[in-house]
Amino acid sequence: MIGKLSGIVDWKGPDQILLDVRGVGYIVHVNERTLAVLPPVGEAAALYTDLLVREDLLQLFGFPTLLEREWHRLLMTVQGVGAKASMSMLGALGAEGLARAIALGDARAIQSAQGVGPKLAQRVILELKARAPGLMALGGVLSATGPAGAEVVEPATPARRTPIPAAPPSRAAHAADALSALLNLGYTQGDAAQAIATASAEAPAAETAQLIRAALKLLAPRG
Repeated sequence: MIGKLSGIVDWKGPDQILLDVRGVGYIVHVNERTLAVLPPVGEAAALYTDLLVREDLLQLFGFPTLLEREWHRLLMTVQGVGAKASMSMLGALGAEGLARAIALGDARAIQSAQGVGPKLAQRVILELKARAPGLMALGGVLSATGPAGAEVVEPATPARRTPIPAAPPSRAAHAADALSALLNLGYTQGDAAQAIATASAEAPAAETAQLIRAALKLLAPRG
């Protein structure tokens, strides 16, 4: 499977580019956000990729970070979400915006993506609200990559895999995971910690996903 391509941008289209990798041209489908950060034609670029295999078609989809690629893969597990809808959602919201919308149950934000109706937006929230926090918590590691320019730098050392605990996660572990997810979404340490503390006090038995949703509601601008 092709996981990353580094080469020269040979051509740009509305939703795809031709990337010359040592004389071999790869057509890579990208969303509008990725297209906006790619360098001009003739310059070096690198993208993480996901290969879609069908009986009569092979398609490569490109992403500036591993985080966005993993969100694409997660979205594709939702019934009714194909590659086009996934790229549309990521193009409209970005990985962080999509994570926030799912955590808050904000179907309207997801509907802002072209071609995504209310039923599909609700399905994305229902099917991913329990699975998204795990990916959100890894956001800092997976997004610690360079832009879609000459080099995409892998983390200096691979992230250690956390062993499967013998017992269910503690209240502190849920709070720590929720805090990590909020920090990865761009909130400050102080604001995130205060929101998590408040949410945890109001619902002592809350797990990570519930804490994230409650904290995001506390942090949302009040109008």
